[in-house]
Amino acid sequence: MSLEIGDKAPDFTLPTDGNGTVKLSELKGKKVVLYFYPKDDTSGCTAEACAFRDGLPNFRKLDAVIIGVSRDSVEKHDKFKKKYHLPFILGSDEAGKVTERYGVWVQKSMYGRKYMGIERSTFLIDEKGVIKGLWRKVKVPGHAEEVLAAAKAS
Repeated sequence: MSLEIGDKAPDFTLPTDGNGTVKLSELKGKKVVLYFYPKDDTSGCTAEACAFRDGLPNFRKLDAVIIGVSRDSVEKHDKFKKKYHLPFILGSDEAGKVTERYGVWVQKSMYGRKYMGIERSTFLIDEKGVIKGLWRKVKVPGHAEEVLAAAKAS
């Protein structure tokens, strides 16, 4: 499945850090920055999470919620959040249903070896649940700022 700008964002419910849950449809009325990342506590994923953390006050001014999603467990998310003081939701998609619905579970290749993994991607979802911004194969430097600029413009 390939989602595009203008599509309705698929609803989901995921367990989160702190033994919580997040349901996308319950966030109607707010902008949502939904970003998918491969793995907690790796260099690129940590840099991306910290960039969103540092930009959070600006996202909050836009009444935007940030949700990071990987296939790591809730326990790993708890450790990752604590270590880097991440003040936003981390959803655990251990079964892979959400990553598949959003089309970010893809075949990857490293050193000639093919495997399945999360393609670093971000979806900007408006107050009505419609995808207004979409970034695939994200390069981390400057990405949070680019998402913030798009959120301001939408």
